[in-house]
Amino acid sequence: MSVTDAPRVTAPPFVPHRWLENGHVMTIYAWARARQFPSLPAPEARLIRVSPDTQVLTHCYWQAERSRRPTLIALHGLEGSSEAHYMRGLADKAWRRGWNAVLVNQRNCGGTEQLTPGLYHSGLTEDPRRVMRALAADEGLRSFGLVGYSLGGNVTMKLAGELADHPDLPVRVAVAVSPTIDLERCVRAIERRVNVAYEWNFVRHLKARMRRKAEFWPKAFDLTKLDGIRTIRAFDEIYTAPHHGFAGATDYYHRASAIRVTDRIRIPTLILTAEDDPFVPAAQFEDPAVAGNAWIARRVEHDGGHCGFVCAPNSDDGYWAETRAVEFLASAFT
Repeated sequence: MSVTDAPRVTAPPFVPHRWLENGHVMTIYAWARARQFPSLPAPEARLIRVSPDTQVLTHCYWQAERSRRPTLIALHGLEGSSEAHYMRGLADKAWRRGWNAVLVNQRNCGGTEQLTPGLYHSGLTEDPRRVMRALAADEGLRSFGLVGYSLGGNVTMKLAGELADHPDLPVRVAVAVSPTIDLERCVRAIERRVNVAYEWNFVRHLKARMRRKAEFWPKAFDLTKLDGIRTIRAFDEIYTAPHHGFAGATDYYHRASAIRVTDRIRIPTLILTAEDDPFVPAAQFEDPAVAGNAWIARRVEHDGGHCGFVCAPNSDDGYWAETRAVEFLASAFT
């Protein structure tokens, strides 16, 4: 496929549901609202080994003759899981189009702390690559589309930029929703006083996960500093960065950010984000590495919050970003 053939989004601008015009309200509402998917069958839970000492949990929704169908690979955000509403919403929309859907839990997520002695990080692309290789080998899958949200959006964009180094992977298309492609900029944004509740919630979950890990791996980490951690940056400085061989949080944010490799993307890629996202600044998507790549389509909407994009239901359920993501994948799968 040449760049002139790369699909683009022609959907009308996002119009938020009444009373959800505020980015904070949209973000919290989309996060808290319960959703049901009665047409979605029970998934197959499959463990996939991604390193000698680590397995990740995937939830797989298989079509009949699965090897002949495209496959959605969905990646969740920080401290999320395959049970996140947007993950199941993507699976539901993919399933109804006749695709397979594989929801990938990042290592430790989805109640899997016992499956690895280590931690995940925002640029850990090796895990989804190994998942896709295993599925291609075991199931004969030959056409993947990636959709990632927030941290998973950074992983998606970084993986897309690294595909030239992995020509065996049949990834055809990618979508990133509210992606944190410049980690330093996004961490600075969440450190603003107005975002204290978001950071507190993320840190609370990160610390709880470390305590659960200590139950399974009691000698793997020193938890003496855990109670004093109040910020994501401090957690990354003390745990994430040194565990993965980074010099510190600043080095980690630089090396794990997808923005360093987005100029290398050569598959149709869509970014969906919002100007009123509380902690993913829209300015990062003006970087020449993004804006100057003709393979990347950007939809920076005025409203939408962080991973929200809830509008009034019409022909779908009102989750605009999920619908746009699946439509974009469809344009590349056909």
